[in-house]
Amino acid sequence: MTHFYALLSGLPFFISHVFLTLALLFVGTTIYVLLTPIKEIHLIKTGNIAAAISFSGALLGIGIPLASSLSVSNSLVEILIWGITAVVFQLLCYKLADRFLNELGERITKGELAAAILLFSIKISVSLVNAAAIIG
Repeated sequence: MTHFYALLSGLPFFISHVFLTLALLFVGTTIYVLLTPIKEIHLIKTGNIAAAISFSGALLGIGIPLASSLSVSNSLVEILIWGITAVVFQLLCYKLADRFLNELGERITKGELAAAILLFSIKISVSLVNAAAIIG
């Protein structure tokens, strides 16, 4: 019975931390969708695999550092601060990659898998470095 009470006492902590982190994931992904010139959601609905790979990289790219933030933070404020920092850093790195790799968006729109895999790899690589920096 002690374990049951321990579970109940920790449940609000768990719910609030996970909810905040998922909210940051949603907000970060929404900002990404608004910032990118690629209309990935529309392209995915039409069966564009390259867009699905690119968007998957964005989701994972934002989610990985948020997971690290969740694992090292002890309060909602810490999760919020590290989470916002992680999302902003991830979005800035995406914009830099987009600027230096001209026509990447057009190539993904055309369904070129090579461009999508490159962009996916950049997003994941940056997110892993971002996550490691958060963990310290």
